[in-house]
Amino acid sequence: MAAMAAEGSSGARRARPSLVALPGEGQPGDGPERRRRATPEPEPDPGADRAAGPDAGAAVGAAADAAAPTGGPGMIDAERLSDVDEWGRSQHLRDILATLYDPIYEKWFRVEWEGFDKIPREGGALLVANHAGAIPSDAPSIMHGIERELHRPVYGLADDMFKRVPVVNLGWARLGGVQAHPDNAYRLLREQQHLVTVFPEGSKGPGKLYSERYQLRRFGRGGFVQIAMRAGVPIIPLAVVGGEETMPILAKVPAVAKLLGVPYVPITANMLLGPLAALVPFPAKIRIRVLDPVHLDVPPDQPRYSRSRIMDTSEAIRNAIQQELYDMLRHRRSVWFG
Repeated sequence: MAAMAAEGSSGARRARPSLVALPGEGQPGDGPERRRRATPEPEPDPGADRAAGPDAGAAVGAAADAAAPTGGPGMIDAERLSDVDEWGRSQHLRDILATLYDPIYEKWFRVEWEGFDKIPREGGALLVANHAGAIPSDAPSIMHGIERELHRPVYGLADDMFKRVPVVNLGWARLGGVQAHPDNAYRLLREQQHLVTVFPEGSKGPGKLYSERYQLRRFGRGGFVQIAMRAGVPIIPLAVVGGEETMPILAKVPAVAKLLGVPYVPITANMLLGPLAALVPFPAKIRIRVLDPVHLDVPPDQPRYSRSRIMDTSEAIRNAIQQELYDMLRHRRSVWFG
């Protein structure tokens, strides 16, 4: 573009050189010796530039420079036209969802928190909670409540099943869902200092029958503890009551689940009210109790950590959440009113 401006400022232009076809190019049947030459463009009339004035060439060059893109690929990447971050989360979509979900949070589930001040307002932390309901209501309630009060994003680690389901994978990512992988968790917690939620029961938590409600499943192999050790962040345990009753599972159909490749296909109490009510959760009151943070007294970024300590810490956190659930249930007067 600079060269074009220089030519334009001189007030004269040169004709383009003739184009010569390489051997073998052209129409079918052209031999190696046959060459086609493009018709030269006619020489521009110098008098036309002189008639336009001495500044005409400079104006042409300036217009060409203005039309040229500024900066390299880095500049283009830096000026993002979308608010979607590297994890696929969209703050704009989160704001829209918050507007829609807030009445459900306030009026339908009537979510109440205990010990909310134990959640840090800055720095990374791993939030660990129980998980329940055929379509869990605990995860959106936790994420919405924290983002509404602390005005900071919350990311949720989820099974890769969400990535395999079209539309659901995009929607989950836009709302802050991230595939549960140690490297993803490390970057979110250690490098970016975000709040991250994880449900160590996995799909076994929401897949429980109603007769098994509030009986925590095994917390995997303690991978969440190792993630927190490596990232050097505290673990914040959460005990959630009410999620089990929002969409209780009465039975499951294993054959259909295997055919569809999903963890479970439930028959819920909600389905008894008709097909339109099948996806509508019951208005059970949700209570969330925040336990004391667990600070792991180990240096971060170590190549390996004690396996026995990881398992012991994982089991201790599971037991702490289980005891809090029992205590909350003893003091609960009603499923619907708390």
